[in-house]
Amino acid sequence: MDVDNEQVSNENSNNHASDDEWTPYSWRTKKIKQNVSYENQEHLQRVIEKLNHVPPLVTPAEINKLRHQLEQVALKKAFLLQGGDCAELFDYCSQEQIESKLKVLLQMSLVIIWGSRIPVIRIARMCGQYAKPRSSEMEMYEGKEIHAFRGDIINGYEPTDRKPDPDRLLRAYFHSAATLNYVRSIIGSGFADLHNPDKWSLNHVRSKGTRQEYQTIIDRLTDALNFMKTIGADFPSSSLSNSLNSIDLFMSHEGLILDYEQCMTRLLKDPETGNLKWYNVGAHFLWVGDRTRSIDEAHIEYFRGIRNPIGIKVGPSMQSDELKRLLNIVNPNKEIGKVTLITRYGCDNCNHVI
Repeated sequence: MDVDNEQVSNENSNNHASDDEWTPYSWRTKKIKQNVSYENQEHLQRVIEKLNHVPPLVTPAEINKLRHQLEQVALKKAFLLQGGDCAELFDYCSQEQIESKLKVLLQMSLVIIWGSRIPVIRIARMCGQYAKPRSSEMEMYEGKEIHAFRGDIINGYEPTDRKPDPDRLLRAYFHSAATLNYVRSIIGSGFADLHNPDKWSLNHVRSKGTRQEYQTIIDRLTDALNFMKTIGADFPSSSLSNSLNSIDLFMSHEGLILDYEQCMTRLLKDPETGNLKWYNVGAHFLWVGDRTRSIDEAHIEYFRGIRNPIGIKVGPSMQSDELKRLLNIVNPNKEIGKVTLITRYGCDNCNHVI
């Protein structure tokens, strides 16, 4: 759910530094959960130095555009759809994997648009969702204690490849860049064209009834588009035709590995105001997990300083007073659309818990 913080108390009882004291590195002064222990710190510093100079994956203009669209979600004028892998693997950086995920997102958004008659804001969990929070850093395997698998950005899945490797931070960046490059290219080439929704395969849908319901929507949409073309409302140079040919698709991941996120955080000019602001240019949207959202700890210290719209995972352990304090820290100016609450109660519990 998107949060309009006008309703949140102005109480601000926290130990965070003022905005003037925030830097992409100030999180290092706080206690941190889900930290990664690398054996070779010199190796890690070389990787961080390299990541500090790689090109941005996204731009401030794109990030601002998402912020404005999320304002519409908060005002109930649009619907937010986020989807993707719990944790990406480097092996998922392939044409087939990328196209399959985009097709599912497009199909879901089309059904929502058709049923709700409001725009859908699409956010993919792609191009950086390579980390997995774990309850324990170690686990037992065949009588031996080894590192738990924490995502491709940290270590490998095979038991022999579990030692945290700083080079995987670089590999995560380059796999993200390759994935995003292909996403941009196929969307720009008409992959999401609503004139051809029948090309979005339904091979993943097992239920014949669901397939038929979706096909009915496609048939109705095609008839409507053909009618608009007949009366001249949908011709190639029109703004309507352009909006039907392509979509906005924004990228997101959990901001879990702060060594990586600090490198992706750059002081750049806000194209709307001309002022310099801190943007995370590794994704349009980042969220903080249920395990790392403690008010006086490192992840919230990092998240409070970035210009990007952010998400906060909220579960049964979150108390209302804690949530108010948290929102005052990450969104002190109460900007509509800045914070999205991502609930994790389970559908059976939402009504009596929220």
